Amino acid sequence: MTILDLLDRIRRDWQTCEPRLDTSPMLTFITLTRAQALLDEHVRATAPHADLTAATRDLLFTLYRSGTPDGLTPGELAALLAVSPASVTGSLDRLEARGLLRRTPDAQDRRAQRIHLTDAGRDLVRHHLPVHLRREEELLSPLNVTERQQLEHLLRRLIVHAETQQA
Repeated sequence: MTILDLLDRIRRDWQTCEPRLDTSPMLTFITLTRAQALLDEHVRATAPHADLTAATRDLLFTLYRSGTPDGLTPGELAALLAVSPASVTGSLDRLEARGLLRRTPDAQDRRAQRIHLTDAGRDLVRHHLPVHLRREEELLSPLNVTERQQLEHLLRRLIVHAETQQA
């Protein structure tokens, strides 16, 4: 059964089970989460030799693009990744053990640490980034430029709305 078949089955089952309820919001969420999971699976497969999860890949890419010569604190890194600082710790430990990043004491605050990519980490990003981008391009290829912009615009609207609901 393909994912589209599954989505159609879920829609039919809800229409049969609860014909008076509008289950379309749930079906939109299911479609988004299934698409995200499938796309992540394809992207993750771009570099099996690098042994990167989505979280560790994003962390390395973030350090590469946003890291300063002084490095980033774990809190700054978490903010740029839009995750909690606690969720970054395990990834930092794994990447440090692999020699892809290093922690140094903060010059201003001895209690704090700064995170830096190592040469090996930068080399991995430089090697993996073009492969990663090519795979994302392939996955987005059914959409033209205008459709991609529309999709991004619509998703950004959902994000803004969801963020205002949290406040």
